Amino acid sequence: MIPEHELRRLEVIAGPNNPLEDLIRRREGGEPLQYIEGEAQFGPLTLDVDERVLIPRPETENLFDIAAKMVRAPGSIIDLCTGSGALALALKRQFPGAAVFATDISPGAIEVATKNRWKTGLPIYLAEGDLFDPLPASLLGSVDLIVANPPYVAEVDFSGLPADVRREPFEALVAGKSGLEVIQRIGARVAEWLRPGGVVICEIGETQGVSAATSFADLPAVVRRDLNGRDRYVVAVKP
Repeated sequence: MIPEHELRRLEVIAGPNNPLEDLIRRREGGEPLQYIEGEAQFGPLTLDVDERVLIPRPETENLFDIAAKMVRAPGSIIDLCTGSGALALALKRQFPGAAVFATDISPGAIEVATKNRWKTGLPIYLAEGDLFDPLPASLLGSVDLIVANPPYVAEVDFSGLPADVRREPFEALVAGKSGLEVIQRIGARVAEWLRPGGVVICEIGETQGVSAATSFADLPAVVRRDLNGRDRYVVAVKP
């Protein structure tokens, strides 16, 4: 049974080309509501989303809030694993003077992020590639803020995710056998991209706090909790 508030949202987008019965059938079949609507909210932004990107979540909005409080007038920002571009675009809106660089290994995700760049009118630099690889070398040692919402689900845990979550891109959810693979790769390289005093904030799984924090080489990383009191972020400032 679809909750009443979801049914009302489906009624809004129903029409001759989208009969309500078909929309209900898609939702009951496990398709995320945001994919059916084609949009998702991220703070003040309304972003296009589809099956090529993760649906922005409150935990990632909280990552944005932490970042906005930790830096002042940053000159350069990097968003790794950008997906729909949510973090990069929200940070550009918050800090219009910053040069914001966003990367993703998925061509489809970059296409969606590009649509959202035009939709919001927020100029960010988008590059397809693996983590730091497509970024200009001129950024090394000069970045004020690096954020990431990387894949952090372990392969063995994927089948236990809710049905609608399993409809989201596998490669954006699952990092590998341990779930720490991408986090560890970010942690191994992030210090060389930050300027002294630069900040990195990375979203993690709720059971990964200690392991994730120790993956950030040469940085005094700490773990912060989300609004539900669960370990959710690794935060570090480069000495």
